[in-house]
Amino acid sequence: MAKREDDRLTRADGSPIRVVVVDDEEPLADLLTMALRYEGWDVRTAGTGQAALTAVREHRPDIVVLDVMLPDLDGLEVLQRLRAGGEQVPVLFLTAKDAVADRVAGLTVGGDDYVTKPFSLEELVARLRALLRRSPTLVDGETGLLRVGDLVMDEEAYEVSRAGVPVDLTATEFELLRFLMRNPRRVVSKDQILDRVWSYEAEVRPTVVELYISYLRKKIDTIGEPMIHTVRGFGYVLKAPA
Repeated sequence: MAKREDDRLTRADGSPIRVVVVDDEEPLADLLTMALRYEGWDVRTAGTGQAALTAVREHRPDIVVLDVMLPDLDGLEVLQRLRAGGEQVPVLFLTAKDAVADRVAGLTVGGDDYVTKPFSLEELVARLRALLRRSPTLVDGETGLLRVGDLVMDEEAYEVSRAGVPVDLTATEFELLRFLMRNPRRVVSKDQILDRVWSYEAEVRPTVVELYISYLRKKIDTIGEPMIHTVRGFGYVLKAPA
């Protein structure tokens, strides 16, 4: 059965979900790749722990499927290194059916979920979709909502809420927040904001960006932990609290 277009998940900028699949069993990795590409996702594979670290760094995935048993670093060590480096990408472990200790250890070091081998592709995809729906880089094709952590924007209804609390924004504030939410965890410069929100209108100065960022902070960051951060010398970044 063909997948309905409105059932697809995409990144906030409309591009495909990015996945890294880490497994040294090539036939299984190929099978997973085929299933995830059927979802419309962009898939990269790695067969070792070191290759996994490189793939995550280069591909910047939205989710990782990580086998515990690898020929060099095991999956637990890979995840520990990712988390130590500040990488918060969701990780789903693949574990042996009788390896209860591995499953517990995986969740303890920062894993988000696991499936045991052998597993059904339907279950694995369903678990990945469930994790992605909690991801700060996702647009859900079923709802049309833009999400970054507990911050939600309905682009069609022009409504914004955080932690369920409605946030009233002016048209310019809405466009600025939309730009930030479509580039989560990415530092954007004042020039990029001016180009996107004000289209480089001659009378608009970079100080206006600072002013509107302060407006957004008063409306967004007062509801919970700060989400809008200044990166001195570079610009601003919106990210969900850790």
